[in-house]
Amino acid sequence: MAIPSKTPITLTIAGSDSGGGAGIQADIKAISATGGYACSVITALTAQNTQGVSGIFAVDPEFVEQQLDAVFSDLDVKAVKIGMLSDTRIIRAVSSKLRYYQPKFLVVDPVMVATSGDLLLQQDAITTLKTELLPLADVITPNLPEAAALLGTSIPQSEKDMDSMIEALRTIGSKSVLLKGGHLEHDSNSTDLLILAKSVVRMTTPRIATRNTHGTGCTLSAATASFLAQGFDMEAAVQNAKSYITKAISQADELEIGSGHGPVHHFFAGHYQPE
Repeated sequence: MAIPSKTPITLTIAGSDSGGGAGIQADIKAISATGGYACSVITALTAQNTQGVSGIFAVDPEFVEQQLDAVFSDLDVKAVKIGMLSDTRIIRAVSSKLRYYQPKFLVVDPVMVATSGDLLLQQDAITTLKTELLPLADVITPNLPEAAALLGTSIPQSEKDMDSMIEALRTIGSKSVLLKGGHLEHDSNSTDLLILAKSVVRMTTPRIATRNTHGTGCTLSAATASFLAQGFDMEAAVQNAKSYITKAISQADELEIGSGHGPVHHFFAGHYQPE
């Protein structure tokens, strides 16, 4: 039985990035930097670095369940962030445990499309994600290729195209959707849309010129979960997370990590204080 805690605990359920820039590693850094306590359940191991992924080893679903039981039976988890779930069996295992333990907040980053554009999930796994997991989420955080994969449409090429997806994304089943516009690389700004039940909050920041953006999606969703665990409402949590990731990207070039696409600077301010 978990003992109530004043410490804002956030659980990340995701894959491990051996290069340290994304996945579980990025989530733990983001949650810690934004004032939370991070715990983790690993769904896959990856062999990767700043130049790419050379191997993926999925964790057995029964061991994923064992990790979840260990965490929830002892820690007072306030929010859960979900990243990479590599197949249908793991999606079902995680969904079942979340329905049992019913954490207060659930943030789902539907990691489905590689940087190359290749689908990371088979179509049956995408269907399972949509039917089993997304309806449990308080917010899902797809980028443009992921939103297109969820809806079976073409990838948006403009903010107007993003706007045209709003009503369809509302039908997916999650309470809200954060549609991330970072892939519109020709735009001078980076605009995200927080799609709520009856309104849309447009969040725009200047686009930052850097190649060190590995792990941005993981970091944004983990920071959102961290702020929800701390008691911020959805709009404030997302706004704070957007501000945090923008500053982490702006300071990314201060790091010298690897020879490819490096990580953002999670600890640019030590302990980040939301404005």
